[in-house]
Amino acid sequence: MHPLAKAAAATALLGSSTLAYAVAEAHRYRLRRVTVPVLAPGQPDLRILHLTDLHLTPRHRGRIAWVRTLAALRPDAVVGTGDFLAHVEAVPYVLEALDPLLGLPGAFVLGSNDYFAPSFKFPWRYLMGPSTVRPTNQELPWKDLVGGLTDAGWLDLSNGRGRLRAAGRELDVRGVDDPHIRRDRYEAVAGRFDEDSDLAMGVVHAPYRRVLDPMAADGAGLVLAGHTHGGQVCVPGFGALVTNCDLPAAAASGLTRHARPETPGEPGLGGVDGRGTFLHVSAGLGTSPYAPIRVACPPEATLLTLTARPT
Repeated sequence: MHPLAKAAAATALLGSSTLAYAVAEAHRYRLRRVTVPVLAPGQPDLRILHLTDLHLTPRHRGRIAWVRTLAALRPDAVVGTGDFLAHVEAVPYVLEALDPLLGLPGAFVLGSNDYFAPSFKFPWRYLMGPSTVRPTNQELPWKDLVGGLTDAGWLDLSNGRGRLRAAGRELDVRGVDDPHIRRDRYEAVAGRFDEDSDLAMGVVHAPYRRVLDPMAADGAGLVLAGHTHGGQVCVPGFGALVTNCDLPAAAASGLTRHARPETPGEPGLGGVDGRGTFLHVSAGLGTSPYAPIRVACPPEATLLTLTARPT
């Protein structure tokens, strides 16, 4: 065989092997466990299951079955941070996946993919800046999804706020509709969190700073978000290349501290201890059906164990 032909064949084999690995990784679901020292001194632990970016279609039977097993963790509460849907017929499948968890205290917000069906995009465009949603994309039955979740007792925090009672604790919670498609209206829920609550928590799908900053300024101890897919395609030893929002790549997934920018005449960095609000961004469980791959970024759900702050 000619050397150039050998090189071409080797390149094709490497490309197909990498693609096969990336597709397989997108189905290797894992549970991450994270400890967050955010509760007042003396408080017992509180466990929150964070789910995001399921991107379900009727064919995702394995993902549905895996999510159902999470009820065995017996969390104290469940928070969903959007992009449950990826298909016009997906609502019953989302409710099937969540059914063993719906009897628990819960709250949620929606993401852009709950409103509009995904469409094909050239994969490299994801690396060139935040994605866009075409106005011609098919609208999904998001009202049916909201109805199913709220009928089960979960709080809809899309530009809303409320009280979530879990394990004898009172959580002051607020959220916004998806900032990625500019449906967020933080001014509708703004104001200091209740200092008498056991936890001040914000919920958002896409973690843009224009929402995170005022949440931190208002005293949020913890904010939960999704949307980034953890970068989806990461470089081993380096991490995410993009976040699909205005967060730095280092915050594409996991637990970080979000420090509100200093403003003359205004106090501190936000958060319960003046060092910034805890921000947990989950890499989520799914992907767009048109890009069903992950590299060095396995799909995940997270069990957050909230513990007392050191005295």
